[in-house]
Amino acid sequence: QVHLAESGGGLVQAGGSLRVSCTFSGSTFLNYVVGWFRQAPGKEREFVATISRGSANTDYADSVKGRFTISRDNAKNTVYLQMDSLKDEDTAVYYCAATSRSWAYITRNDYNYWGQGIRVTVSS
Repeated sequence: QVHLAESGGGLVQAGGSLRVSCTFSGSTFLNYVVGWFRQAPGKEREFVATISRGSANTDYADSVKGRFTISRDNAKNTVYLQMDSLKDEDTAVYYCAATSRSWAYITRNDYNYWGQGIRVTVSS
């Protein structure tokens, strides 16, 4: 059974940086596309970023382009989300999610394995 565990969240000042990690277990990591989503208080969960199996392809929400970077280390079964120039509106619970669907056909509804989430709070 696939298991995802987020770590690295916390409190950071606006303009600062934070890196969150997602550790994957229970299956062959290289077979999965992994993404990050977030849910702010009172709002629906939204897509943040995703990365293909071999890291050749990435995709970002417009709201984080140029500020966030997703990467993965297949030797460590881990995906990272480096968040720079953080804003108040980045405050949310961040979730990593995985799907075995092919990158070419993937939609944001295809992620069927989810972590428990980790809180990121940006203070101004």
